[in-house]
Amino acid sequence: MTDYLHTTLSENEVFGMSMLALAHVGDAVFDLLVRASESARGVATAKNLHRNTVSRVSANAQAGAVDKILPHLTEREADVFRRGKNAKVHKIPKGASHETYHKATALECLFGYLYLTGDYTRLNEIFDIIIK
Repeated sequence: MTDYLHTTLSENEVFGMSMLALAHVGDAVFDLLVRASESARGVATAKNLHRNTVSRVSANAQAGAVDKILPHLTEREADVFRRGKNAKVHKIPKGASHETYHKATALECLFGYLYLTGDYTRLNEIFDIIIK
């Protein structure tokens, strides 16, 4: 049985993926971290959990988080971020500018990269910077 939850790929395998594939994974990882963080805070009702999560995973919130983490990125992480920001996105959702959506996509790429390379410690460090 394959352990998909702890799938670890090499740097070459991850860099062989499209940036949108990394963003796809990173979106889910970021969402899961936000949900876990909200639940750990003791927000009791499902309505409050959902409302708080949605506000923190929006493109606008993710773009805001970028400003907090950029000074803390390693050279390799900054490279992943840059590549993600330049990814060709075909549809920008209403309520997000091109710049905002590209920043959010880049953040998701970074989270996908860290998750798929198995760098969970660094993933948590960066998420910790975002939520503080």
